[in-house]
Amino acid sequence: MADPSAPVPSPASAADGRAPTSLIARAGRAVFARHSNPRSAWSRWATTPLVLVPAWTRNWKHAVAVGTWFAVNPVLFPEPKDDSDWATRAMLGEEQWIDDGPKDAAFAVQIAASAASTVAVASAWRRKAAPAVVGTAVTMGLTMVYWSQMVRYYEANKRRTAEQDTRDAAGEADPKA
Repeated sequence: MADPSAPVPSPASAADGRAPTSLIARAGRAVFARHSNPRSAWSRWATTPLVLVPAWTRNWKHAVAVGTWFAVNPVLFPEPKDDSDWATRAMLGEEQWIDDGPKDAAFAVQIAASAASTVAVASAWRRKAAPAVVGTAVTMGLTMVYWSQMVRYYEANKRRTAEQDTRDAAGEADPKA
């Protein structure tokens, strides 16, 4: 269980004690810090079906509106005060996972979700409602699976960091070294 009074840690600094140094890394950290607000995460997930609108209507204005929403959403909400919300931990775990780049089960889930999303958009382009809806539903379901994996990833990293901090405070050596 997350400590609600704990500030939201920066995954980049929590993992190795260093803050991101490049402009791109700092910008990414700033975006994830705000995107980890549960209102950002859940509103983005809930509006996933909007991706079909421009393909279905073939209207560039719809593409601009939907694209703008998905571009602005991650920074629309303030940084959360703590990591007690499940969606917050999912987004912070995703940031760590992206930084670490493992090719694990979450990677496979992302590939499957991308394939389902591709089917959904292609079906919308062909104006085939049933496969577009099914593809979107599968995408959204797999996103929940992925978020669950990211929460576990975040919590495992947080636990490892806390254990390392305890060893450091006690002057003990890292048992893996």
